[in-house]
Amino acid sequence: MDPHVLLQDLVVIPGPPGAEGLVARYLSDRVSDLGLRSEIDAKGNVLVRIGSGRPKVVVTAHMDEIAMIVRQVTDDGRLLVTSLGGLYPWKIGEGPVEIMAGDGFLPGILSFGSIHTDDPSSTVQKAREKGLTWDLAHVFTGMSRTELVSSGVRPGSRVVVSRSRRMLSYLGDFVAGHFLDDRADLVSWLLVLEAFVKKNVDVVFAATSAEEVGGEGALFLLHEFVPEVCIALELGASVPDAPINLSSAPTVWVKDSYSTMSSADGELLSSIGKKLGVPLQFQALSRGGSDASCAASHGLCARPITLGLPMENSHGCEIMHRDAPAVLANVTIELLSRLLENR
Repeated sequence: MDPHVLLQDLVVIPGPPGAEGLVARYLSDRVSDLGLRSEIDAKGNVLVRIGSGRPKVVVTAHMDEIAMIVRQVTDDGRLLVTSLGGLYPWKIGEGPVEIMAGDGFLPGILSFGSIHTDDPSSTVQKAREKGLTWDLAHVFTGMSRTELVSSGVRPGSRVVVSRSRRMLSYLGDFVAGHFLDDRADLVSWLLVLEAFVKKNVDVVFAATSAEEVGGEGALFLLHEFVPEVCIALELGASVPDAPINLSSAPTVWVKDSYSTMSSADGELLSSIGKKLGVPLQFQALSRGGSDASCAASHGLCARPITLGLPMENSHGCEIMHRDAPAVLANVTIELLSRLLENR
């Protein structure tokens, strides 16, 4: 599997929390290409079971992306929206969006109003005074309220960044685009899965739903397995209080908002980094969570391990090293091998 082809394929597919079906279908097809069987549970997670025994380890990467959700359809056919996951309006700006309605998509433009005014009642003046927030945003549709409602648009409909804005940009050693979190990690997930196709081990690979809204997919599925270890493949955000290099070397979350990794697992990863010649980057994050840490905080795994792809501009037009998914896969393969062999 070509990581760069997989990444572009995955980034272009819309998959907001609670509506990840298109991403799940793509992943199921890639799993089938590997000669494996996948299943989709009631929460929409894609599960691939290796072996027939109770798994000691579950490996996750999440399918969903940050998005918008309709909160009101106005009489003049505009949609009032708010965030679904940690999306900020200034991270994406005005531009094309798509409204998920029924089995299809309707076009729209995320809008904030015109700037040529000092009128205190204007959206733009309010944004100048207090910053750009979702209450100042709307989606222009060019349709009437009746047309929208008859097309299936209602409060709860998902609104996503248009596929016209989902092409990757390559800049030397780096690649940029929306939703590298967590589509780039799904690339790593598939590469790790490929390495374990013929191994005689008991492990579950899970592409999870609704991670951006509290790790819901992982919490649902881990009730069944309650594994000793959950390995979550994530981003490694470049932030001032936990600085990293924007390189191909994965980050290791030693703590986040939900949980803390054990010191023994830190030592294990240090030894793996030395063996592979990969300078792992350990991070203590002041904000954030992963499938693993959310699960640990609910008692659904004993040992949370979160490995990240170093990224700039998290939850925006994200930038990472083009080799990072392959390196993350190699580190995860070695980690998983050691955990399953009890070394």
